[in-house]
Amino acid sequence: MDRVLTLAAIGEAMTGLLLLLIPGLVCAYLLGSDVTGSGVVLARITGMALIGLALACLPGPALLGMLVYGAFITIYLAWLGATQTATGPLLWPAVALHAVLTAGLAINFRQRRRTDAGT
Repeated sequence: MDRVLTLAAIGEAMTGLLLLLIPGLVCAYLLGSDVTGSGVVLARITGMALIGLALACLPGPALLGMLVYGAFITIYLAWLGATQTATGPLLWPAVALHAVLTAGLAINFRQRRRTDAGT
């Protein structure tokens, strides 16, 4: 079962990476239609989520998957706001919330690594 889970995680990570880098092409081949505007943003967010999910399914701490997703989404949303690609009223509160959660996850991840190294 571990092999199947690892294979599935690798497949999802690759799909996520492709959605992140070339969302239009993935949607064209997968769904048979183009993606534009906010659909590109949502496709990239989905790609980040798939990468986080894949990392959480690999052997090791699930915390790493959430940490990677949190960092990706914080940076991406902030970039969208900074370049004025997105200007919704909840964008910056979402950036702040993800930044705080990601910082908390990073602290927790570092503490766990120290604890594991000490035992």
